[in-house]
Amino acid sequence: MSTSHITTHVLDTALGRPAEGVAVELDGHTGGEWVLLASGITDAQGRVKDLGPERLESGNYRLRFNTGAYFGGLNTESFFPEVSLTFTLDHAEEHYHVPLLLSPFAFSTYRGS
Repeated sequence: MSTSHITTHVLDTALGRPAEGVAVELDGHTGGEWVLLASGITDAQGRVKDLGPERLESGNYRLRFNTGAYFGGLNTESFFPEVSLTFTLDHAEEHYHVPLLLSPFAFSTYRGS
């Protein structure tokens, strides 16, 4: 299996481990609206490696993480029911890795490799 053009990795920083079972959706911005391109669930390592096609055009994309359901499954109160990360893919030949560092009341991200 080939790796998607965009991958993600979710780490639960409050528990110090990968966040398994987080639903993730990839949207593309086309024609003035967001269109769902792919969806997946983080594995035991907190990764989604097959999220979308192997190649995407340059443009604006968004990853949406269902963090409310993840923390609800842990019986943990949280502030953000969803985390939405919008970014620009401007080099169609490169791989984009967009990690999410997550806790019940905060999150952080960066452009990974």
